[in-house]
Amino acid sequence: MSPDLASPEVPVIRGKYLEDILDQPRALQATLENLDIPQPLEDLAQRLAEGQFRRIVLTGMGSSLHALQPLSLQLIDHGFTAVMVETSELVHYKPRLLDSETLTIAVSQSGQSAEIIRLAEVNQNRSAVIALTNTPQSPLAHHSSAALFTHAGSEFSVSCKTYITALMVLKFLGDILCQGDLEQSRRELKKAPSAADEYLSRWNDHVDVLARKLRRVGQLFLVGRGPSLAAVGTGALIIKESDHFHAEGMSSAAFRHGPFELLSGDTFVVVFSGDAKTRDLNRRLAADIQQAGGHAEFIGEDSPLDAFRLPEISESVRPILEILPVQMMTIALAALRNREAGKFERAAKITATE
Repeated sequence: MSPDLASPEVPVIRGKYLEDILDQPRALQATLENLDIPQPLEDLAQRLAEGQFRRIVLTGMGSSLHALQPLSLQLIDHGFTAVMVETSELVHYKPRLLDSETLTIAVSQSGQSAEIIRLAEVNQNRSAVIALTNTPQSPLAHHSSAALFTHAGSEFSVSCKTYITALMVLKFLGDILCQGDLEQSRRELKKAPSAADEYLSRWNDHVDVLARKLRRVGQLFLVGRGPSLAAVGTGALIIKESDHFHAEGMSSAAFRHGPFELLSGDTFVVVFSGDAKTRDLNRRLAADIQQAGGHAEFIGEDSPLDAFRLPEISESVRPILEILPVQMMTIALAALRNREAGKFERAAKITATE
């Protein structure tokens, strides 16, 4: 660990979490090169196409659950009945969803969190399970009907490499299940590693700008719609984990239903522009926040703030990049608090207790 001055006023303590963030382009490239369609997955996709499954249950905990947002929308848009359920709620309150007519997609970076182990015990092979994990020898992979793997490598603490590589694999899985053009899918995903590298190559400048923006912030919200809810939920989570700073994530619409009343000069709202369907609504929210006395910036390809400006990329791949500016925020907030971002004091990388 050594201090790295993003500016004379903003000392960044470099640690393993920051190293993981900067390693993300490599992790994406490694995952891209290992995308495949194992035979058990082909068989499940065929059964789905033949109507053998009445529903698809998407489950995970924390960022693993949030990462399923884009896939959920893709499946619903294709005509499937898709339900997102936190794994803890699934095993304790909704186990009847696990039957022979349900296809379950379970995401866990470690594949061995307490809830995922409980899922294997409760399911007892009643529901076919497609597993996505970064750990091939994990209980999740062992108890699955078909397994896909990220190739993020080891990760120090806060999910970053495992999260964006999961989004890559889930995009590919969605195209498999929806019988999309897989060559087109690969071409789109091929642009993600270089786009992430382009953005992260200026990480020091991004942190400097964001530290100045966040210096007097007391309340922090992240809001968006549709596929951007993946970054909204994960972003609020990793800010809490990385910085011991409270952040709240919610839909742009939900923000108007109550939290709008909290706006003041120390409120900072990060608005994800998102896709064309609701972009104008999100932009209007940002303008209204400013008018009401809060501070709002939006994340998107045409953001006026370079630290929040995303490289041009297809809409289906945008969710992979949307988390990058929030990761820069975690480094900036840590610098302002003179702490090492992502260094756990109470939590553990793998949650072993329900």
